[in-house]
Amino acid sequence: MGKEDGRKRVTSGAGTKGMPRRERELLILEAGAEEFGAKGYARGSTAAVAARAGISKPMIYEYFGSRDGLYLACLDRAGSRLVAAVASAQDGSPDAARATRTMEAIFRALESRMRDWELVHDTTLPEGGDLHTAAVVHRRELSRMGAVGVAEVLGAAAVTEPLDADLATHLWYGTVGAAIRWWRHHPEQSADEMAARFGRVAGALLAPAGGGSPSAG
Repeated sequence: MGKEDGRKRVTSGAGTKGMPRRERELLILEAGAEEFGAKGYARGSTAAVAARAGISKPMIYEYFGSRDGLYLACLDRAGSRLVAAVASAQDGSPDAARATRTMEAIFRALESRMRDWELVHDTTLPEGGDLHTAAVVHRRELSRMGAVGVAEVLGAAAVTEPLDADLATHLWYGTVGAAIRWWRHHPEQSADEMAARFGRVAGALLAPAGGGSPSAG
């Protein structure tokens, strides 16, 4: 992953005169994701977004209608990418290697866009509001796929106790969040390095007693 949490740094004041509309829109979205991902909805500033993107503040409203409109566009872009990444890792054998495949997909999706995770899990969004509702949709889909994956892995291992599945699902959610938080403190690590590291650690922790390693997918 690149420096500064792997994010692309938008150069303030660079100017966008003559830039095609779609390119300018993406530039604003990148700046918005950095600003809101770093500070949250409550403290994120459209003035700071404009400065990051090298545009005037009114241009944000021209493109997105409002501060909330910009945030929603950033959130939907981030959530859709994460959901697609996890979905792409669901094929294959339902064994312990599925966890490694899923984490690898998440790492690759976040490699240059670490702030996407914070956007989807922004704790400063007002509960009950439209933005919170939109974030919950993405969170629930990620959680649903996680629960399905855990259930399939346990089913293949003939583990059918419902409370076992509930515990395993909570452990999985905690593992994903912990791995991303660790990565944030080690931004020099690439997605490939993170995937390899996670695979080694998971393999060691899940290895059967007496040696050996989990079956590969």
